[in-house]
Amino acid sequence: MALSTFFVARSAGRRLGALLPVAGLAALLSAGSAAAQTAAAGAGSDPGFFTGLFSPSRANLLGDMDGLRTALGNHGMSLDIVETSEILGNVSGGFHRGFDYDGLTTMTFGLDTEKAFGWEGGKFNASALQIHGRNLSADNLGSLQTASGIEASRATRLWELWYEQEALEGAASLKLGQQSIDQEFMASQYSALFINTMMGWPMVPSADLFAGGPAYPLSSLGARVKAQPAPALTVLGGVFNDNPPGGPFDDDSQLRGAEKSGTKFNLDTGALFIGEIQYAINQPAMGEMAMPDQSPGLPGTYKLGFWYDTARFPDQRFDNTGLSLADPASSGVARTHSGNFSVYGVVDQMVWRPDPQSQQAVGVFARLMGAPGDRNLIDFSVNAGVTLSAPFKGRENDTIGLGYGLAKVSGRAGDLDRDSGLPARSKEQFIELTYQYQAAAWWVIQPDFQYVLNPGAGILDPNDGTRRVGDEAVIGLRTVLTF
Repeated sequence: MALSTFFVARSAGRRLGALLPVAGLAALLSAGSAAAQTAAAGAGSDPGFFTGLFSPSRANLLGDMDGLRTALGNHGMSLDIVETSEILGNVSGGFHRGFDYDGLTTMTFGLDTEKAFGWEGGKFNASALQIHGRNLSADNLGSLQTASGIEASRATRLWELWYEQEALEGAASLKLGQQSIDQEFMASQYSALFINTMMGWPMVPSADLFAGGPAYPLSSLGARVKAQPAPALTVLGGVFNDNPPGGPFDDDSQLRGAEKSGTKFNLDTGALFIGEIQYAINQPAMGEMAMPDQSPGLPGTYKLGFWYDTARFPDQRFDNTGLSLADPASSGVARTHSGNFSVYGVVDQMVWRPDPQSQQAVGVFARLMGAPGDRNLIDFSVNAGVTLSAPFKGRENDTIGLGYGLAKVSGRAGDLDRDSGLPARSKEQFIELTYQYQAAAWWVIQPDFQYVLNPGAGILDPNDGTRRVGDEAVIGLRTVLTF
């Protein structure tokens, strides 16, 4: 079923940052910040760039950009630039050792139509990505659950381009256009702290949808509806093109054709339907700033969702004549199945804080997803973990987290390994320990450690076909700059 039967259009942005050269520069600026402020005050001049550089109220490194941000805001417009940079490396295991740099620059333009020209409830959003550096997971690891959520093929591309219209005083909205669905669907509040890719966009859709689905760094034309029928209940639903690059399942690169620039706007393949119900507890109702009860319980959000793709998907073991794809007599053409689907659940729950006004709190999260094993490499995945905000005195904006991920290879794919005379792949797991240090309102520094068990779910080392790839210890540092 082609998505050309549906009307579509939309856009947004995601987290990003900058690395070691910037860290050194910012440290230098920090050392000279007080002197610069004192000199400016003594001279009686207007505040300069360095004045208030590390003030909590300065959300952007470039500040008001000599009045540009204020002028744009007066006309309902916003312009945001974020640079995410990181160095990650494996110090044990993998099929190569070493470090790679990768980075992501995101630029997002927003327009509030009411402020701009009096059209109530409208929002326009356009964003672009510039992806640079190398990919540690491909170069050194061979892991299924890739080490970083910004790893992608190098490109400069349009990301999202959408218009959203609210109705019923914000209780409902329709979003049309080019959208990256990981911005709203399957999302976990607490898992967003972590660097591993699967803490953002989960393993099941990453492995089982065409090109990983319409999620970073890709997007698809589609329509999303959102409604809040009750204060604690939110319903999301959407239909999108299922295949951003538009190629076959086993040859669907991020750089395929016009998708390299993000301008494929494919409507010629299948349709991806997705729906999600969200239930929030102990949180303010829409439009309220705080709970009416001055001693609310601990907040949490519970989500239940599904997706269904109308395209045809290749079998993980058998060809179109019923033979194993490993059989010498096989046609080599996989049997195909009509449609694909998954169901998932997400839990975000605060479990402790000393008092309702405290920044310090412990939160837990879990996300489970399942899919049929005959047509999918991964038939089950889990992400879970715990986070502690304000972990130390005087560090109210920092967060530390311990996370876990599991990806299970389907039995059908494991059977094909056995047919081929290879060790059967089973499951891959990782743990991640991370600390997000808020150096300034516009600058985050994040050291990170990951340990991957049974990389690739048990693939053979390409440098030594007699043994599997060894367990991997990955260390790294990410920085995020908001300009």
